[in-house]
Amino acid sequence: MPCLFVLFALFTPRLVIVLLWLFTFWFKGLFSTPLWPILGFVFLPTTFLWYTAVEHWYHGDWSHPMPIIGIVLALMIDLSPASHRRFRHRRIAGPQE
Repeated sequence: MPCLFVLFALFTPRLVIVLLWLFTFWFKGLFSTPLWPILGFVFLPTTFLWYTAVEHWYHGDWSHPMPIIGIVLALMIDLSPASHRRFRHRRIAGPQE
């Protein structure tokens, strides 16, 4: 089941963030201001999810290789041109009648 959740998070990270915020205490106490979670949700959702996972699972310890590899992969996913391709296609094609 956790593997399914991870795959789901990779495909729809913003939905996973909303579900975690609504039904769990995943983000409680991680940020002193609501600015960072909002910016993470809007601009880098996969990176934001990985950052919060490192804060929970590794207690914020970035000295292990896995958190660093994960953040690099999350940044690559968020910043890749493929992640924005489907939205550009919808805008160009317009509404279907």
